[in-house]
This record gives sequence, structure tokens and C-alpha cells, in this order.
Amino acid sequence: MKRRAFVKNTTLATAGFSIIPSIKLMANDDKKVKIASIGVGLRGQAHLDNLLRRNDVDVIAICDIDERMLGMATDIIRKSGKTMPQIFKGDPFAYKKLLELKNIDAVIIATPWEWHTQMIMDSLQAGIKYVGTEVVLGITLDDHWKVVHEAEKQKANVMMLENACYFRDVLAVLNMVRQNVFGEIIHLQAGYQHDLRGVKFNNGVEPYDSGVEFGEKGFSEARWRTNHSVHRNGDLYPTHGVGPVATMIDINRGNRFLSLNSFATKTRGLHEYVVKKGGENHANARVKFKLGDIVTTQLNCANGETILLQHDTNLPRPYSLGYRVQGTKGLWMQVNHSIYIEDKSTKHHEWDDEKTWLEKYDHPLWKRWHNKETDSAAGHGGIDFFVIHGFIEAIKRRVATPLDVYDAAAWSAITPLSETSIELGNETVDFPDFTSGQWMYRKNTFALTDEF
Repeated sequence: MKRRAFVKNTTLATAGFSIIPSIKLMANDDKKVKIASIGVGLRGQAHLDNLLRRNDVDVIAICDIDERMLGMATDIIRKSGKTMPQIFKGDPFAYKKLLELKNIDAVIIATPWEWHTQMIMDSLQAGIKYVGTEVVLGITLDDHWKVVHEAEKQKANVMMLENACYFRDVLAVLNMVRQNVFGEIIHLQAGYQHDLRGVKFNNGVEPYDSGVEFGEKGFSEARWRTNHSVHRNGDLYPTHGVGPVATMIDINRGNRFLSLNSFATKTRGLHEYVVKKGGENHANARVKFKLGDIVTTQLNCANGETILLQHDTNLPRPYSLGYRVQGTKGLWMQVNHSIYIEDKSTKHHEWDDEKTWLEKYDHPLWKRWHNKETDSAAGHGGIDFFVIHGFIEAIKRRVATPLDVYDAAAWSAITPLSETSIELGNETVDFPDFTSGQWMYRKNTFALTDEF
């Protein structure tokens, strides 16, 4: 995404430029959107809570195989005062019964990564035109192509629910990019830099910072996520970083990724955590983890920009997505909360505090929808509200979702491509064009107005 002028008043009816055509607006604008949720673990419960707070949504079905998670989800529903939805449970394929319901407008998928592709495919083949999925789209590169082709075949919308695209500072910087404050964009950096040791391991009862078990003995994400660190080596979670910067340089809409290469460090962090918390005789101290503690990926773009991504989840560190947006006139560095614009910053070659700049270029979405209740209730400082809001408003208008299947595929495919690069000795690998050439003609419409 990137425009020199910020077009605030573009009409929503014409904003859905996509290979997948928009469907006509609903005849009855008052009709509530009927949502089914597949996966109501801790992340799914956050989405469920946001859906229940809306007066334009009916949650008509939920599905999970974990009785404890189902109990927590039904507690949220009871407290909301909304009607209890149908509940599907019992085995890993119970969601297929849910998909047989005839009145579903959309599904939201928040399950372990390895289930996403199959659940998306089954949803599309059931005739559902709007699918919202948590990160990631798939495990293999072939998974990504399958979803793209099926979405095109069904003329359906698949939106990755990448909430990082809606951070207030990110959207303000997007606004600045579109108004040419930074000049022509040259280089961008980002990453998933988050100490997840207390997420990847727990005591099987409490989800965070409680033990060193994983797999069958773990709870919540430790039950499934940690195994990816045992068996895989690559950037396992690229979309929080690459999503926001991709919107700033029109990826899939006038620009695209051409190639990437990845490097992984040695792996020490997870083993040392198990030994420190559980002792050197704990069974998990003998596990050989494959994921490098820090994985660095470089991407080359058709319009000449470069992107540097880092995946850093196994070592002690404060949380940071590490955004850097640099152009011919200046740059934003999120880590030090600073901006420098040549001939406009307060002092030559000295940083400005980002606050003044971000307030000046605050995005219309945040100006319209932000309030303290949204911040506290929506999760992640309000961005969970915005990503669900964008998904629901697109469904109500029967237009393309703000982020589409091509975004989901391009951002998520970084994972298997990085794995391939590392396995080949850090070779540069070509990046597939999921739009089949249409990136040259598509227009960037993400967050152009204050609607969604």
C-alpha cells in the first residue's frame, strides 16, 4: 500500500479492487451477519468476545475439541447475554458438521496452524464466501496455492486476521507514506521479536510461564505450537512484521516480492529454558530443537525496495516488532520511538520524538473508532477490534475484505520459503506470484477511509 495522497473519501462500493469480484450489496442492510467460529481456544475466545460485543453479528455456532476451552467460551457467551450458539465437538473433524449449516455468512478459524489449510478449503467448498483465518495460511508452499486457487474458483474471500496492520502507529506511518512525508520508500524492517518461552512451555494447566511441558502434556499453545520449534527451522511467524510494511509498498497491488534468503543462528534458548526451569534431568532437556534462536530473512521487491525480517522467540527479550520505514526524505524507527525528516525535523541529524508526528498524521480509522472502552475490551490495545471490524463490514457490504487471499498467501509463504532457503545453505529462492500477474493492475485500497 502506498499512495502519495491519502484518499479519504474514496467510496466503499468501488474500493474492493480484487481478482475476486465483489458481490452486490445486501438488500437488507439491517440483516445481522451470522458467524461460526471454528476453534475457541484462547485466541478464538478473543475473537468471540469481540463478535459478541457487536450488535450486527449473531454467533450461531462454535466448535472445539477441548472441553475446557469450550467451557471458557460458553462462559463468555453467557456473560454477554447473547443466545447460546450450536456447539460442535467430539473429534477433530466435528467442524465439518458445523459447515453443513445452511445459514452461515462467514467462519472464523482460530486453530493450530497445521489445520488452517484444510479448514479453509472445507469452508470454501461448503459454499461459504467469507473466511477469516488466524495466522498462518498453511504449512507448505503447496498449501498456499491450494487456498488461492480454491478462493478464486469459489469467488470467495479469505482474510488473514492480521491485527498488526491496525496498530495506531503503523496506520499513522502508512498515512505519512501516502502523503510522501518519507519520500520514496527504499528499505523496511520488521519482525516477530517476542520471548515465547513461557508460551511454548507450561505446566499443562496454566497457559503461560508455568512449567516446561509441551505436546500432549502441555496446555493451549504449548500443546501444538512448540512442536514446530522441534521440527522446523525458518521464520515461523512472519506476518506480524511483514504485513504492515507490505501495505506501505503496495505488495500485490503494483509491487510484489521477487525473492528471499534466510539465515538461522544456532539453537540454544529453548533447551536452556527447560534446564533452568525443569532441571537437566527433565525429559524435555533431551529434546533436540531445530528452530534457530534468531532467523533473519531478506526480501527483494519488484519496485526496488528491500525488507529485513527477524524471527526471535527463543531468547529473553522485551517485546518488539522492530518496524523501520525509510525513504529518500527520512525514516521512522519504532524501537526508539523516533522519526527523522530531513529539513523538517527539529535539529539536523537528530531524532524527533515520534509522538508529534504520529499525532499529526493519526489515521482516520483511529480518529473515528478509538475510545477507552475499545482499547480495554478489544484486546492488544484495540487492534483486535479493527481487524474484526474490517472483516464484518466487508461481509455486510458484500465487498472484498480489506486484506485478501493474495495478501495472506504472500505474507504467510515466507515461512516455507525461508525453510527452503536455510535448508539449501541460505540460497536465494524465487518468490511465487500468487496473483498470476495481476499485481501489475490491482490498486491498493487498504484503510483508505475511516469506514473499515
